[in-house]
Amino acid sequence: MIQTDFAYRVKHILEKDYRILGVAVGGSWIAQQIDEFSDLDLVLVTKDKIAPNKANMIAIAESLGDFLSGFTGEHVGEPRLLICLYDNPLLHVDLKFVTLDEFKVRVETPFILLDKNGVLQQAIQDSEAQFPYPDYQWIEDRFWTWVHYALLKIGRGEYLEAFDFLGFLRMVVLGPLLHIKNSNLPRGVRKVEMELEALDYQALISTVPTYQKADLLKSLRNAVVLYQKLRRELFDQTIQLNPKVEIAVLTYFDSFEV
Repeated sequence: MIQTDFAYRVKHILEKDYRILGVAVGGSWIAQQIDEFSDLDLVLVTKDKIAPNKANMIAIAESLGDFLSGFTGEHVGEPRLLICLYDNPLLHVDLKFVTLDEFKVRVETPFILLDKNGVLQQAIQDSEAQFPYPDYQWIEDRFWTWVHYALLKIGRGEYLEAFDFLGFLRMVVLGPLLHIKNSNLPRGVRKVEMELEALDYQALISTVPTYQKADLLKSLRNAVVLYQKLRRELFDQTIQLNPKVEIAVLTYFDSFEV
């Protein structure tokens, strides 16, 4: 696989770099699910802090292969990430630059590719991976206002806005909750086609509309029904519901479908 070849080339190159303590690989590599469409998630553990200095990050990235472009990951809340494209062969590679202390704070336990003096393995033993799970109360406090917002957009004829909003609901609410129901990590809508039970997947697909008012309303209604179902299955008694706002929004929703 081109990802494997690239990763071991990086290991060979960085073995000689005094700034690098080690290299680890995350993502699909850990689950042995790399295919021809996978990117490569590399974690570069450095003696001294390199990120978020973009010039220093790119300088290292350029030494690793036929570098085409790279930009930092502020848009995903991670300025230590350099998102790169390499050529010959064309490959998407994420390079995350962290210090040894930062390496201990992680969402997964990566595969160690290079570990000078065993410091990465020790850091993993001294810490625990914690993947961020959705805050159910945070979702419930917002969900019905979000639905009302979507109805306003559909009512005004801003169908593209409503279309994109349904994608937001799938990414932030429905996808993660369905993953949890299916005993997966709540990674948005990543790999829902492979990792959800058939009925759950079809319920999620039913929230994907066409560019028509009636279909947007139907998909939004399906999203509401799916959320209510998942809420019953996943939420416990500590989550405070607000029946008043829920009833008000659903009554308004009904007025669109008369």
